[in-house]
Amino acid sequence: MALPMLAAAVIAALVLGYRFYGRWVARQFVLDPAATTPAHRHEDGIDFVPTRPFYLFGQHFSAIAAAGPIVGPILACGQFGWLPCILWIGFGVVFIGAVHDVSTLVASVRHEGRSIAEVVRVNLGRSAWLTILAFIWIALVYVIVAFVDVTAGTLVSQKTSADGITTTFDQGGAVALAAILYLGLALVMGLVNRFLRPPLWLQTLIFVPATLFVVWFGTQHSTWLLFTWREWVWLILAYCAVASVTPMWLLMQPRGYLGGFMLYGALAVGVIGIFFGGFTIEQPAWKGFDTPGATGLLFPFLFVTIACGACSGFHGLVCSGTTSKQIDKEQHCHPIGYGAMLLEAFVALIALATIMIVAKPSGGPGKTYAEGIGRFVTLLIGDSPEARQTAVTFGAMAFSTFIFDTLDSATRLGRYILQEFFNRHGKLSMVVTSILTVGVPLAFLETSQSGSYRIFWTLFGTSNQLLASLSLLTISVWLWRAGKKPWFTIIPMVLVMTVTITALVFQARSVASAEVGSTPWVNGLVSVTLLALALALVGFAARAIRRPAGAAV
Repeated sequence: MALPMLAAAVIAALVLGYRFYGRWVARQFVLDPAATTPAHRHEDGIDFVPTRPFYLFGQHFSAIAAAGPIVGPILACGQFGWLPCILWIGFGVVFIGAVHDVSTLVASVRHEGRSIAEVVRVNLGRSAWLTILAFIWIALVYVIVAFVDVTAGTLVSQKTSADGITTTFDQGGAVALAAILYLGLALVMGLVNRFLRPPLWLQTLIFVPATLFVVWFGTQHSTWLLFTWREWVWLILAYCAVASVTPMWLLMQPRGYLGGFMLYGALAVGVIGIFFGGFTIEQPAWKGFDTPGATGLLFPFLFVTIACGACSGFHGLVCSGTTSKQIDKEQHCHPIGYGAMLLEAFVALIALATIMIVAKPSGGPGKTYAEGIGRFVTLLIGDSPEARQTAVTFGAMAFSTFIFDTLDSATRLGRYILQEFFNRHGKLSMVVTSILTVGVPLAFLETSQSGSYRIFWTLFGTSNQLLASLSLLTISVWLWRAGKKPWFTIIPMVLVMTVTITALVFQARSVASAEVGSTPWVNGLVSVTLLALALALVGFAARAIRRPAGAAV
């Protein structure tokens, strides 16, 4: 099948899924446009801030669209072929991933903007709440460690010399400078929006082109910020700690809005490259059920390797941790919750395209994606050496933006979890819990090397999707006790839980086979822990169903 025809079929499936199944799922919640949302009821200018849907969509999308839908599909395609990846992404996102996102978002809005952990406490009890907090904390640690490692790897010095260029070009330095300037632009936009209040279209007209300008500027001054991988780890985690206590309006909202356009731009050039670039599919559609690699078996490891491209529990943390506190009207949950997840599946499709057009990728997923997007961009700006530098920098910057915007969201969510656990909500607790949230990943990365994320990517994907199934389990109990028939959440919950429990059992075996204290042994021990926590939550859910029904949904 030709690449354009394949992409058109996937896009059609996503559009139809949003139009029909997504609307049907939204109707099950009876969204009320006249209802007062937590963003209005608890408005504080920091966490609870009513936000226009288009502005919030960009922030939400940039927060959920991290490395998962890029790294996962590229790794899975290289191991199993592109056909099973396409099938799982298309089916999984419409019937599982997007259902999880919109359900978690609505559940949080109906529970006063509380996190999914708090929703567990209300519906499953305090013991279940402590259990899910432990599970979420472990999952967040893996998210932060993996994404800090990947982000630092894109920013570290990568000196290259292009034909026809008399100066030395450093790819990592170019992306680093562009990323720092991008964050600076977000701060300026936040201040302008807060105190000058110009119309959003005017801000867009000024700041979005400025974002593209910093990409070009980074290529012209690529040697200004040259640090080692370990130095970038410290700097990124320090940024995450500060960003997680910064008011939403100052950094997170404008950064998410601008990041959304950066990501939209990457999607746009991806569409141009796929449909008008004349590229052919070089990768095989199928490589077998059991192929050499980090995992081997297609079931269950295809699903957890693709991770966020089809279903992500981290999205539920974003939905219930930050986005639910900014929903202006309940009816916005459908386009933001369900729609943004479908758009992330499109991100996964573009990522797949960047490896499908290459017979033998020359580097890891980040490099494959950046070079693929760069090839698409050169269709618009030409194929001179200077143009190629800017194009690849744009691709790498888009990749970093996907991850960077998620890192401080993950840290903020970790802060929320700890504050809920200790029931402390003052400014001092905000600072302390933020430092604790980045401290554990820092300790882990201090004993690791660049590229360590490859060792535990499978466990990251497994914990991530198992968290999604546990969130769906909780929502199913909530709906069931309110007199609903939540088969649309129960069926995907069972499917994802079956996949992830099987994957954990496979990974838990390394406790007995690996050297004590090694990374595989630690991953095996974590697998055993996650398995125990998940089974405990299933028990709590079974007990909760037998209790009298609570308040109406």
